[in-house]
Amino acid sequence: MYHEQQQHGPLSGFTVGVTAARRADELGALLQRRGAAVLHAPALRIVPLADDSELLAATKGLLAQAPDIVVATTAIGFRGWIEAADGWGLGEELLNQLRSVELLARGPKVKGSIRAAGLTEEWSPSSESMAEVLDRLLDHGVEGRRIAVQLHGEPLPGFVEALREGGAEVVGVPVYRWMPPEDIGPVDRLLDATVSRGLDAVTFTSAPAAASLLSRAEERGMLPELLDALRHDVLTACVGPVTALPLQARGIDTVQPDRFRLGPLVQLLCTELPSRARTLPIAGHRVEIRGHAVMVDDALRPVPPAGMSLLRALSKRPGWVVARSDLLRALPGSGRDEHAVETAMARLRTALGTPKLIQTVVKRGYRLALDPAADAKYADM
Repeated sequence: MYHEQQQHGPLSGFTVGVTAARRADELGALLQRRGAAVLHAPALRIVPLADDSELLAATKGLLAQAPDIVVATTAIGFRGWIEAADGWGLGEELLNQLRSVELLARGPKVKGSIRAAGLTEEWSPSSESMAEVLDRLLDHGVEGRRIAVQLHGEPLPGFVEALREGGAEVVGVPVYRWMPPEDIGPVDRLLDATVSRGLDAVTFTSAPAAASLLSRAEERGMLPELLDALRHDVLTACVGPVTALPLQARGIDTVQPDRFRLGPLVQLLCTELPSRARTLPIAGHRVEIRGHAVMVDDALRPVPPAGMSLLRALSKRPGWVVARSDLLRALPGSGRDEHAVETAMARLRTALGTPKLIQTVVKRGYRLALDPAADAKYADM
């Protein structure tokens, strides 16, 4: 469902899709606080750890044959592993084993989870980068060593392969698994909104979520339309480079924050989306055309979808007359009746609150009342 935030902010007038299954409420709240409308459609669900037979099998295998090194990659995954082992009656045995091995933590959050469990990590990179972890392992030599890697539902490109090429035996510890959502309805609504350009951006916080969305679009026979929307009109924002891999493999350009966190991801959207809005000087006003609303000077004016379609068609040739027939084609599902243009235009003018922004040119069509001297005025500011 859509959640609207009325307070004016950098994302006011924009609609953002959230595909996250985990921490979705936190991401949605951050977006809404900055004014965005949020369409939440979890593209995945996480299998509860205690129910995951693969994790149980991997844990028993490690207890039967101890590893030399354990690489912990996520805080939630490491905590969940310990909690699941407790539920199986194996918690103390697992902790005792982890005390006797070389334990590497990918970053500060993972380090915190390790210490909360009463353990101490051998080493942790300052960069939170798996590449740095890999470099350290290879520099120290891995031939003949048994290395357990806590997998976290996302691909680790080249990591496991590089260790195996170095002569290591690598054991994956699948601390949680991604599954398709039980209710596919929200995902389908997000896909429809993306293809119809009802969204301004879609956010991804995991590679499996991106892959799942693409897979569902393919099942519905709408993958080409989705790719077209994401390549040209809908901003694709990923929390980091690993998350972006399935999208980039399909030729979709993505934006990513410098720090792979939700806060920086939202700040990136606060910069990117307003910079993509069309701003025009019209009839003495500064008009900024956003996703589902228009900023007229400092006032945010929500506009119905049909009105936004007309306004975008007019803004492609600001100041020029656009024929009713061309505007009719811009209206979604309007048929052949030009009366639909007049109705949508009347509602658009009402929504804008400044009817003189759009001029009627008798027997020809409509035009935006572009200020002829505006370029020179703005150049002098």
